[in-house]
Amino acid sequence: MTVEKIDLRQQIFLHLDGLVVAPTAFHLKQNGILDFLLQHQKVNLNELTEQFKANEGYLNVGLRVLASQGFIDYFIDNQNDIVEVSVNSKSEFAFSNFDLYEDVVKMLQETDFFTSVQIDSEHIGRIASLFEKFRNNFGISFSENKEEFQIQKQILKHIEGYLVAPIVVSLGMTGMFHKYFMETSFKAEEFHKEPETFRAILDFFTFLGWFTQKNGFYQFTETGLFFAKRATAYGVTVSYLPMFKNLNQMLFGNASALREIAIHEEEKHVNREMNVWGSGGAHATYFKVIDEIIIELFNQPIDLQPKGILDMGCGNGAFLQHIFEVIERQTLRGKLLDDYPLFLVGADYNQAALKVTRANLIKADIWAKVVWGDIGNPDLLASDLMENYKISLGDLLNVRTFLDHNRIWENPKNMNPSRISSSSGAFAHRGNRISNSLVEENLFEHFKKWSPYVEKFGLLIIELHTISPELTAQNIGKTAATAYDATHGFSDQFIVEIDVLHKIAAEAGLQPDSLYFKKFPNTDYATVSINLLRG
Repeated sequence: MTVEKIDLRQQIFLHLDGLVVAPTAFHLKQNGILDFLLQHQKVNLNELTEQFKANEGYLNVGLRVLASQGFIDYFIDNQNDIVEVSVNSKSEFAFSNFDLYEDVVKMLQETDFFTSVQIDSEHIGRIASLFEKFRNNFGISFSENKEEFQIQKQILKHIEGYLVAPIVVSLGMTGMFHKYFMETSFKAEEFHKEPETFRAILDFFTFLGWFTQKNGFYQFTETGLFFAKRATAYGVTVSYLPMFKNLNQMLFGNASALREIAIHEEEKHVNREMNVWGSGGAHATYFKVIDEIIIELFNQPIDLQPKGILDMGCGNGAFLQHIFEVIERQTLRGKLLDDYPLFLVGADYNQAALKVTRANLIKADIWAKVVWGDIGNPDLLASDLMENYKISLGDLLNVRTFLDHNRIWENPKNMNPSRISSSSGAFAHRGNRISNSLVEENLFEHFKKWSPYVEKFGLLIIELHTISPELTAQNIGKTAATAYDATHGFSDQFIVEIDVLHKIAAEAGLQPDSLYFKKFPNTDYATVSINLLRG
């Protein structure tokens, strides 16, 4: 990757940071927590929770988000279950600039411009005003102090994230980034039913260097093409903006309100269609890495092969489709499908995801069963598969992508009294803080539930991870860890470090096969891993 492309990739990470940092920083400041921290220099999380009548779990996530950006320092003592935060050299100046976030946070709260897939003209005046303020750096004078200057640029790049990421996702999902659009010049009215709105957006993107404009005709630059081709990279984080729209309530009000929905009612905290779209595109990068595992398993003698594959948490079906195509085209089993058909199962907890999976697999002419399933209840899934299809869950290769951290929370049945977590994470459930040791015990019991069903062929997983906030702060622009920690922490998901996952899986009798272990990026700040866990 060229130096220029590395710089553009870093901008994507900074944009993603901004989507979660802006509302978090703004609400913590508006509610007095950051002034209190400046006054006391170092504060215990329990004290902050009591002083401000906050929801401890989400407050913990929010403070760790600021630490991941280097704005404060975060300390966790897992042995005594104590969290403390303190100011550093950046804190006071950073806090004084958090008011810059107000315009985008208020627009997020008061409109649907950042949360809707469709862009309309209702709020064009307001977004055009924000574009103009951004062009003028919100009227700030840049500091001559290097550290302060970097903080100002960091905050402005966060705001830029709000001004481009939701729009890029909207254009990507509605088909605006098709080949003809990207390779030719065009006028705004040719490609959008709201040309005035679209023109304002194109003019702002031209200011950013994404387009050129001449006589009313726009054309992508190489920079613009870079972002357009990576639209899905924004999808998952943008899909959680409905949650950040209500962040103040989550921090200081009814923490469960967004999650109190009836069965089959659409989720309030996330745009699931957008989430599935973003996941499918972003995850494609990892699919090819697991090909060699799949090829090896399905090149074995036929009596040693799995009868099929279960994709738990099938999302949009892309992973299952990819695996089938690899087997069909590159393995011994692919030549014997008439005599030894491949039993494919896509399972998901979410009805919208099941609908998308069915449609995509039918379109690809792939036969599969698409069923409801809960990753936290493999016994029920196994029973359903046997009762309805006469097949054992243990005879399938169990695979999943970015799912184990999204299990429904259950208090551990038998807490190991000697367990002391090694994680730096911040975890919550409906606003209540969950200790890191409790999360590890829960993960242990989760893997124990699955271990009987993966003894024969293993558990192939692509998983998301956290890293310490100190490490994230040292690598601003190189990792999306801040965005991952915020979206998952505030939505009651449990991403742990790679070494923690390996440790707990081993305790449950599932050893990662070192031949197939990969991490992305291949650095100490890796946030994604691929593992084949064997019994």
